Amino acid sequence: TNAGKGLGVTNELNFTAAGELDNGYTWSYSMELDPNAVSAGTTGSAENDDTSMTLTTPMGTVGVFVSEGGLDVEDAASQSVYARPTDAGDPSGTADNYTIDSYNNVQFHTPADLLPFGIAGKIAYATDLDSYGSGNNGGVAHVQSATYTGTDATEYQVKAAPIDGLAVGASYFKFSGDGLAKNDQSAESGAYYATYAIGSVTAGYSKAYRADLVADGGLNTNLEVESYDQTNISIAYVVNDDLSVSYEKETSEVSYQEGDELNVEQKSTGVQLAYNMGGMTLALARNTHDNVGYSTTAPDRDQTLFAVTMAF
Repeated sequence: TNAGKGLGVTNELNFTAAGELDNGYTWSYSMELDPNAVSAGTTGSAENDDTSMTLTTPMGTVGVFVSEGGLDVEDAASQSVYARPTDAGDPSGTADNYTIDSYNNVQFHTPADLLPFGIAGKIAYATDLDSYGSGNNGGVAHVQSATYTGTDATEYQVKAAPIDGLAVGASYFKFSGDGLAKNDQSAESGAYYATYAIGSVTAGYSKAYRADLVADGGLNTNLEVESYDQTNISIAYVVNDDLSVSYEKETSEVSYQEGDELNVEQKSTGVQLAYNMGGMTLALARNTHDNVGYSTTAPDRDQTLFAVTMAF
């Protein structure tokens, strides 16, 4: 399948601010305008899309996040020098883990260097999965059903650096208040990862699991999804101060409630080069996607991407 050659410029506009209080506490604020945000027929207009406000104290960091602050680590091990194969115009429609940045949420982060081995923890809570907005938002009334995922959600994350060169971490996401009665399976997801750097080489590995909601009694069809199992491996080599090269493979297998023979593994791979010239980086990526959309009959996709990133 051949697609046209596309040309684009990243067009999100991010306003940030930071400061320090008289008692030494620090604060930060971020608000992004995104013309691709969609609400109430305003597609194409620059909308207030992602916003966050945090306060850091000796006892930890607290913050409020609107469509921001995701803690899921399913992609934390990626060593791709430009972007993961499924994050660069991905045609595959990969089913990722649930993540708290899909909702408005509040968070607490433990202070840096509080625990040994670089252990740091974060917890996020979305008070109402239907409430989006700003200012004095009155919230949205819930209309529950047998397939209702949940009324609120919590996500946890822990990371550590136990030895030089090694970083590990894990995350877990769960919903509360799902469905109208007992479910055969609640919706949840989790992931863990590890990266190890030695000299000019860094390798990464991550594993992610996602369980979809299965109502009481199941849905009794071969095409209703039960879970996803994702594995990512990657490696990067720093050739010199300017040039880096990487390889990454991402696989995601879908499992159905019935009919194991229908389970399909989708695979995406990418070879990438990045050349840094001070304030500008040139990147070249060659990505391939097999079993696109978890379909064995879908045509494979090959993608070549050239990108210019400028920092100022």
